[in-house]
Amino acid sequence: MELEREVLKPAAVQLAAIDDAEEILALQKLCFQNEAALYNNDHIPPLTQTLAELQQEFASSRVLKILLDDRIIGSVRAKILDDTCHIGRLIVHPSHQGHGLGTRLMFTIEREFANAKRFELFTGSRSLANLRLYKRLGYREVRRVAVSGDLEMVFLQKNA
Repeated sequence: MELEREVLKPAAVQLAAIDDAEEILALQKLCFQNEAALYNNDHIPPLTQTLAELQQEFASSRVLKILLDDRIIGSVRAKILDDTCHIGRLIVHPSHQGHGLGTRLMFTIEREFANAKRFELFTGSRSLANLRLYKRLGYREVRRVAVSGDLEMVFLQKNA
């Protein structure tokens, strides 16, 4: 029984390649369906992003992935601007959420940018699970930005 669990255990977090972009984009669109429902808006940027746009991000961002049975079940991306590591699009397949994979991805991306003075990310104000995760990982709210109607983005930071 213990051996079976080990076989199903997700692989270590790895650097994604541009060849992974299509699979990451499909996972991103699946994962952000819940966010779209929270805001009654299926035109949020993670759902409208094109494959070409994501592929362009590989030139300026570090994109990580986590695999299970050769399928990408999680990803995160980040880039550094002026001593700040900007983290975005943390995703974990809905059937694998709540098992620490998002935390593993976050810890790994932070290690990848160990030279940053701070880390910053944002999420919607109604995304309570995201806010709980980020606060548990040491991020604190620094500002809110009204986007439209009742959509408000919450920006969080963590010092390195």
